[in-house]
Amino acid sequence: MKTRLFLPFLLLGLAGLSTFAQTLSPAPDSPPGDPPITLHIGKVSLSTEVAATPAQRERGLMFRRKLGDNSGMIFLMPAPEPATFWMKNTLIPLSVAFIDRNGVILEIHDMKPLDESITRSESREVAYALETNLHWFSLNGIKPGDKITPLPTVVPHADR
Repeated sequence: MKTRLFLPFLLLGLAGLSTFAQTLSPAPDSPPGDPPITLHIGKVSLSTEVAATPAQRERGLMFRRKLGDNSGMIFLMPAPEPATFWMKNTLIPLSVAFIDRNGVILEIHDMKPLDESITRSESREVAYALETNLHWFSLNGIKPGDKITPLPTVVPHADR
């Protein structure tokens, strides 16, 4: 009799533990949910995930173990402003381009994995930030002054 009563509680406890474990260990290589968009910079194309909501922007590329060769993440800022990025829980080396509201790249910075120092833009007019694998911009001959098209205009879903 005690075994029959104990078994449902054991199964319920294991289900709760599984849910708790999934919360603690996020899926390392899964996109945030919105479909990727293709950006063009000169003759180069880049498939980008969109970080439009506060939660998506905060999470960014955290916990990822890899990023495709021509993949990245575009961050849509709530309004043109100085940008501040850090690499907390980010496992891959990245480069970030700060971009104005017209799609012009203002600055490009390199960032080291798990480095919790802050990367700040010099510009106060950052409308987008584009993260790619480290040195992707220089390997593709992309520099400040180049322009991205099309300009991302994704309407963010409800904050996740």
